[in-house]
Amino acid sequence: MQSVASVMKSGNLVHLRIAALGIDKRNYASKNESSGEYLQQSVVSTMHYQKSLPRLPIPKLEDTIRRYLVAQRPLLDDEQFRKTEKHAEDFLNVVGRELHEELVAQDKNKKHTSYISGQGFDCHLYALECLASSKGQALHSMFRDPAYAAMNHNVLSTSTLTSPALGITLFAPEVSDGFGVAYNVHDNRIVCSVTSYATRSGQEFAQCVHKSLEDIFTVLEGKSLS
Repeated sequence: MQSVASVMKSGNLVHLRIAALGIDKRNYASKNESSGEYLQQSVVSTMHYQKSLPRLPIPKLEDTIRRYLVAQRPLLDDEQFRKTEKHAEDFLNVVGRELHEELVAQDKNKKHTSYISGQGFDCHLYALECLASSKGQALHSMFRDPAYAAMNHNVLSTSTLTSPALGITLFAPEVSDGFGVAYNVHDNRIVCSVTSYATRSGQEFAQCVHKSLEDIFTVLEGKSLS
């Protein structure tokens, strides 16, 4: 188990403490083919197959709003949910529909990529929010709803990229009080790195992850937890 114990913030710069990770200072971006500094070399460019990948469709706005409200319902009391529901329905019937149509039009003109990723309501709503901001529009009340802000405050942000060429990867936290967790699952080991800002203890979180994995392995081996 490897972890970034902490992140030190100095002014507007964030410095990761990576000395404990055993990462050397090899220049992986070197163009000297004889240097042996590359993680992997290939004659095929990174984006070569991009146009052959299937494009993700933009969901119907009604479906996105329905998913959003379904996700919010368990988190809010009745009064809070009625307010959030009203914001969402108002967005759906006026501003949201106009933004959605413009988003679909833009997507048709960008055949080389997908404007959003997946069917998650958060991706669709975030794309509409960014589109409104790019047009200089005042954000709709749904985007200013405390319930919307709370749902998009991702304390735990994770990512995985498993490759025999990578010993460890890092993934930054999305919010100042959150954790970024990158994990690589190999045949004989699981490598996990945890990053955080100075306000949280990445080392303590990493220790909790390590203990949880040990407990899981203990149960899978048919042993009792101490």
